[in-house]
Amino acid sequence: MEFKKVGVIGCGLMGSGIAQTAATAGFETIVVEADEKALDKGFAGIQKSLEKFAEKGTITAETKDAALGRLHKSMDLAALADCDIVIEAIIENLDIKRELYKKLDAICKTETVFASNTSSISITQMMTATGAERQRRFVGLHFFNPVPIMKLVEVVKTILTDPEIFDHVDAFGKQLGKVTVKTSDRTGFIVNRLLVPYMLDAIRALEEGVGTIEDIDNAMKLGCGYPMGPFTLTDFVGVDTTYYITQVMYDEFKEKRFASPSLLTRMVAAGLYGRKSGRGFYDYTDPKNPKPMNLF
Repeated sequence: MEFKKVGVIGCGLMGSGIAQTAATAGFETIVVEADEKALDKGFAGIQKSLEKFAEKGTITAETKDAALGRLHKSMDLAALADCDIVIEAIIENLDIKRELYKKLDAICKTETVFASNTSSISITQMMTATGAERQRRFVGLHFFNPVPIMKLVEVVKTILTDPEIFDHVDAFGKQLGKVTVKTSDRTGFIVNRLLVPYMLDAIRALEEGVGTIEDIDNAMKLGCGYPMGPFTLTDFVGVDTTYYITQVMYDEFKEKRFASPSLLTRMVAAGLYGRKSGRGFYDYTDPKNPKPMNLF
């Protein structure tokens, strides 16, 4: 099995990053997005990102132009019919994903591998929307944001994933220039299984008055050598995204460490989503100098 043509569904932050990475690695890449405005915005972001890499000397101008030449966009799922692997990076909603995979199963060739970039939804639950043959060719490929920079990819197998296909997908991840880790289809995989309880414990420590937002962030940066503290990280990931992940993980494990603290729940209700909304644990009115919010 050899992957030559890559399909990406979704051209938001993650989808565009995956498409850029695949095209830069030498793969013909087709990106499908239902919204034309989002598609154009995503492609503009890819071009800007590649230009920055070229300006910094990370890639050559020739590599940039070649990558752009391998990228194609469409609003029609039929454009993915002859792709060797299709990577889905759409909204984290199981019903919407299942409906998409049901359509794709009827469109794509039998040999096409399906991969979801989900960070929390069961690969198995998505897989069952397809036929028995496709279920052998269904995996998770969890990239990290920003995709062109972050080196890790979690490669996720279900109990029905063909071992040979799983190995081919793992090799594909390495072809993209990533470090791959293999894991099984358990909610949170490796990274979020360990990271989310840490982020939630930081929120509980804040609620209990252990320290301020800045003090807890600085303690973990300077005391543990982390590149950013838990509140800066939560704002970057998205307060709402973190909350959603807690719902999925708590539903699976029924353990307190995966439950949403009340402060997180209130912040989501108030629209304090982090960087993307301009306010979260920090106020980003001045993005270069964020100020901690008064949340109590």
